[in-house]
Amino acid sequence: MSKTVLLIEDEPHIVAALRFLLQREGLTVFDHGDGQDAMQKINSVSPDLIILDVMLPGKSGMQILEELRDDSRTRNLPVLMLTAKGQKKDREAAETAGASMFMTKPFGNEEILGNVKALLER
Repeated sequence: MSKTVLLIEDEPHIVAALRFLLQREGLTVFDHGDGQDAMQKINSVSPDLIILDVMLPGKSGMQILEELRDDSRTRNLPVLMLTAKGQKKDREAAETAGASMFMTKPFGNEEILGNVKALLER
């Protein structure tokens, strides 16, 4: 059975690139570009992994992460946070909020695939 990844990212070129990479690895990929109703999408897809951008329209990735960790159904769901800001405080905030892993854009294909595989194997 294929694992499902939900990309919550609002930059179309990043979504397209990640979709291509992940589908090539045999993963089922869904995407969503708005933070406001991201929790509804998460609940409808029931992904095995979420790749979550920090900066989204409607609601930040950090707010979504906090909601995920406060909900018993999604508390342990692996979340890979992505950000264009590589500042130490952003990484620390994501880790404190419960991110499983944190990556700074731009990232290499092998790096993201390695991290996705590691999180799905947990």
